[in-house]
Amino acid sequence: MRLATRIALGAAAPVVVIAGYGIVTSASPDPFFPPIPVILDRFAQLWLFARVGTDAVPSLVNFAAGFALAVAVGVPVGVLFGQIRWLGEMMLPLMDFARSVPPIMLIPPLVLVLGVGDTSKIAIIFLGAFFPIVVSTLDGLRRTDPALVDMARSIQLGPATTVLRLYVPSAAPAIFGGMQTGLQFALVLMVSSEMVAAVRGLGFVTMQAQATFNAPSVWAGILLLALLGFLINVLFTLVRNRVLAWHIGLRATLKSR
Repeated sequence: MRLATRIALGAAAPVVVIAGYGIVTSASPDPFFPPIPVILDRFAQLWLFARVGTDAVPSLVNFAAGFALAVAVGVPVGVLFGQIRWLGEMMLPLMDFARSVPPIMLIPPLVLVLGVGDTSKIAIIFLGAFFPIVVSTLDGLRRTDPALVDMARSIQLGPATTVLRLYVPSAAPAIFGGMQTGLQFALVLMVSSEMVAAVRGLGFVTMQAQATFNAPSVWAGILLLALLGFLINVLFTLVRNRVLAWHIGLRATLKSR
């Protein structure tokens, strides 16, 4: 399928929704559902660029720090659990118990312990993204082809070389899948943590607008978050496709046979 066709198909549903919203709100004005021009005007007032430095940038810095920390810790922990069987069997029940708690429920105790500053926000984002990355890494390692493992043993590869040259590349698609899931958790928790206890940030500004019944500002905040989420996902997809180019090429070759 051509790129232009894919873009057109992907844009069809959003265009229909936006057009429908514009028609309904222009025909019957509602204070809670302002017309699109009002939302865009408020968006320009708030986010181009009055509050970018004071609210948008700190939120994105916390998001990036928490997610990067989750990747830096989650992937090695997943590899460790996958390679040391007794450690994995001992820790997995604890992991299952911990990830069964909705991450958003951890916001109050973390804020209580760490305060309303950036540290608590980073910790919340980290915990939300950490568990999907660990579980996906572990699952990817377990799916490694046994024939490749036997071959590595036959040529007497060392443990570290086997992990880096065999297990991690084999598990890379699953790892990136877990990272993408963690990315969505991180974005949601970035906003949620700022809505509960914060003095700045995208979630804080949007929540303040809601508290004062400022509907245009609420919708402007939602629009900004939607755009940021879309752009972050596009950037992640580009990085993933670049890193996994060998895997994508291999799948394409197998399908063409």
